Amino acid sequence: MSWLPRDATPAQQDSAIQSRFKPSEVHWSEHPDTLHQPGHDAGVDLMNADLPQYYKESFFSRDTLFHPELQGGRYGVAGDPVPYSVHNDNIITSLLLACFIFSVIAFTNARRFIFRQAKTFFYMPHEGTTEFSETANEARFQIALVLIACLQVSLLFYFYTLDHIGETFVLRSQYTLIAIFLGLTIGYFLLKAGLYSAINLVFFDSKRNQQWIKSMLFIIAAEGMLFFPAVLLGAYFDLGIKEVTFYVIIALVCIKMLTIYKCYVIFFRRNVVRLQIILYFCTLEIVPLLVFWGVLVMTANSLKINF
Repeated sequence: MSWLPRDATPAQQDSAIQSRFKPSEVHWSEHPDTLHQPGHDAGVDLMNADLPQYYKESFFSRDTLFHPELQGGRYGVAGDPVPYSVHNDNIITSLLLACFIFSVIAFTNARRFIFRQAKTFFYMPHEGTTEFSETANEARFQIALVLIACLQVSLLFYFYTLDHIGETFVLRSQYTLIAIFLGLTIGYFLLKAGLYSAINLVFFDSKRNQQWIKSMLFIIAAEGMLFFPAVLLGAYFDLGIKEVTFYVIIALVCIKMLTIYKCYVIFFRRNVVRLQIILYFCTLEIVPLLVFWGVLVMTANSLKINF
């Protein structure tokens, strides 16, 4: 190898080695093994693989239907499969962990704006006061909190579906069902935002509409934070679905009370008409929520496998 140039290719090196070294035939020793204790028979030759005839053939060995290369089944009785549980699901655990991490990051980057929103939520601003506008980075992180809230809602209804509707679906994976619920939840919030924008632009000015949009983003983000303990308790602490539903209903009642209060502060503080507030709230909050619930239940029932 030292005679070859430094830039010799592996093929050239192999040719040089083959030109110098010629393989020869290996001759194994035919002498008997005499290394055994006196008075004992010689050891068994490990190269001898002769087996008795009854090991080589059986009664069915000459049968054309005998195929030992095919698997004929298992021995014993098959055990019962481990039932599905949410706390053993690695994908849902990863989703919840990602939600927690992103929530912490979003809260850290938009905490000033969130604290300002929380501080001024129950405050009735005067007409001539200037408002602080959020930066683009704060707005993005607040939208991320809204998406996390949508995921919490979809997971909660997924738990409800497994307990009240069924556990087997026509989908290849149950994670597809969570994705469908997530898409419906995002569509619900987008539809509600579109209804609010279309109606508010007709009856109110742009400044009040901007205040309402900021307040709604804050309310939805707070809704997701309230739902996060319910998801954790239902998934990992074996809290019953009735208790989780009761907690979610209480959280929804609190959120709707805050919503109607903010609606009164922004839109109906001057001209207090109780019937107008009730109609406005029922049309844009209660009716879309009931329709959203009905769509979720119909979707789960249509995807369920009925035996």
